[in-house]
Amino acid sequence: MAQLLVEYPQSRNPWCDNPLARGADGVLRYGNLNPALTELLDVQVHAFSGREAVVEIGGPRLTYRQLWHSASRIAGGLQEHGIGYGDRVAVRMPVGARWIQAFLGALLSGAVPVLVQDGLPDDIAAQLLSDSSTDFVLGGPGCADFPDGAAFIDDGASLSELALLCYTSGAVAQEDSGPPKGVELTNENLLSAVRSMVGALDLPTDGLRNLVLLPLAHASGCVDQLLPTFAVGGTVVLAPDPTLIAEAIVSERIDTVAATPRIFAGLLPELAGLRAEGVRQVCSAGHRAELAATDPGTSEVVAAALREVFPLARQWSVWGATETSGIGLALPDGGEAPRCDLLGFPFGGTELALWGPQAAAGHGELLCRGPNVTPRYWNDPETTESRFTGSWFHTGNQVDIDEDGLVHRAD
Repeated sequence: MAQLLVEYPQSRNPWCDNPLARGADGVLRYGNLNPALTELLDVQVHAFSGREAVVEIGGPRLTYRQLWHSASRIAGGLQEHGIGYGDRVAVRMPVGARWIQAFLGALLSGAVPVLVQDGLPDDIAAQLLSDSSTDFVLGGPGCADFPDGAAFIDDGASLSELALLCYTSGAVAQEDSGPPKGVELTNENLLSAVRSMVGALDLPTDGLRNLVLLPLAHASGCVDQLLPTFAVGGTVVLAPDPTLIAEAIVSERIDTVAATPRIFAGLLPELAGLRAEGVRQVCSAGHRAELAATDPGTSEVVAAALREVFPLARQWSVWGATETSGIGLALPDGGEAPRCDLLGFPFGGTELALWGPQAAAGHGELLCRGPNVTPRYWNDPETTESRFTGSWFHTGNQVDIDEDGLVHRAD
């Protein structure tokens, strides 16, 4: 039976109030984006220079001015080591203020940050460093100090240029995808994801305080939490020690908390007895690999428990993949625990299609396209060709799409 690609257009996207225009390639795109991520961040740094940018519980507290100055000196130090435009600089270190300094330092140097999770086995990390042709590593075994030089900021990039290199987990629903794959994210991908998050969640500019429990070395933590918080002049709060999280939620006046269902489930004993009425939004981020591995009932149990801890918070969930900049679908808060089979509606400029012999009947493999979707895999044209049909990215997830455009996990 022939494979069919059937598009499922949305009459109205409840998660996108920003204007979008269709490009020559058929992809919806935002207008009036900054030319590069560094330019957006530079504008916000000058607008909110005295505000706290990063708070590490039990560690440093940095204002925007302090963070930008330290990152620009790291960028200058990288320049003195011969690192320049388009080179790859890996960031491999534990979550904390230093991680953010390193990430921004690599970005400001004109290099492409390569995100390498600190907890990876050395052989896997070495494989990623080799695959990405990394020119310099910030962090890793034996690294105590960052490069330090005269302050430097490279802001000459354009929307279509590579801005970030992330790696997949190597796990995709219903198939063995082999080792982690490098995913190229352009300035347009990152800025579109930021625009989507800020607009859909109506993030305030009056001092948002976001407790980010998602891994910063993943697109979900870096692109969808860290960068949007900086885009509105908010404070990213990091808690490397989970035993300090409950106290931090109160003492740091947290507005927003973001984690995966699995992370939230592990934290429930620490949060027992807490009633944090100041938290206004709770984000549960489910990803392609976790979707395949998580007990379907986990999200319902966690959502119910979180309503006890954060009684006034708007709960919402997102689904995405590294290839979609960590976002793709979003599920609005319905006032009660979400059904475990619901994945959500398309997020931002994301459009959906189904692939397979039953696509016209609403069942098949989920395909996505949008301004946040990667244009290609790093140095892997064969995988790029196999995972894309035109501009449509094959997610590997079997789903159903109902008459309202809501995506359900298939049985």
